[in-house]
Amino acid sequence: FANDNINKEVIDIMAENGIKLLAMRCAGFNNVSLKDIHNRFKVARVPAYSPHAIAEYTVALILAVNRKIHKAYVRTREGNFSINGLMGFDLNGKTAGIIGTGKIGQILIKILRGFNVKVIAYDLFPNQKAAEELGFDYVSLDDLYAQSDIISLNCPLTKETQYMINRKSMLKMKDGVILVNTGRGMLIDSADLVEALKDKKIGAVALDVYEEEENYFFEDKSTQVIEDDILGRLLSFYNVLLTSHQAYFTKEAVDAITLATLNLLKTLLKVKN
Repeated sequence: FANDNINKEVIDIMAENGIKLLAMRCAGFNNVSLKDIHNRFKVARVPAYSPHAIAEYTVALILAVNRKIHKAYVRTREGNFSINGLMGFDLNGKTAGIIGTGKIGQILIKILRGFNVKVIAYDLFPNQKAAEELGFDYVSLDDLYAQSDIISLNCPLTKETQYMINRKSMLKMKDGVILVNTGRGMLIDSADLVEALKDKKIGAVALDVYEEEENYFFEDKSTQVIEDDILGRLLSFYNVLLTSHQAYFTKEAVDAITLATLNLLKTLLKVKN
């Protein structure tokens, strides 16, 4: 899956045991050492399963971290009905910067436009037709950082995008910006993010991914000490909302992943025969 580390050691063992196909149940190859596979076996992925699931979850994170819904829930469960510290802002009239305008990004933009949010976007490969149809403008990264009240990362992890959100780029952002990442953890330099939060440069952060998540996500660590100091520090901030890579996790998405994987196997068997 997305957090499995398919490195040279794993690839060697797979090849030695006669594996002919590695079927990834995710869209990205970033955790697979493709150069070590060569022609030893085939690798396939699920290019798209439910972009709606991730786009909708991104909006949920924006609303939650802005209006402090997660904090209000905890308070009222404990009998605390104070609303002190829970003030947010209207999305209406604000500017959202979307980095990555593929299927997920476009659906997210469509939803945000329903809130009367002005949308600007950046993509290495701009889709002008989508921009005209959905009513958003492409801008440079620097302009996106400077103008956005909310920034959402919806791009793949590549050499160009790794740690694109770092100290230098965050200094270009508006004070109090909301930063949301439902893409890949290594899009953000987490150590730099901690410093930006300490400096109160970033208003709030919502993360469904983390650069070292494979050591924690999808497991119950509630009775263990979190040894990752950066993760522990992020969890200590009142204005950080972290979830465990669940943006994709809807019935429709899981069904689509299963069906796509089965169809892939059927296709490969037909080709082989």
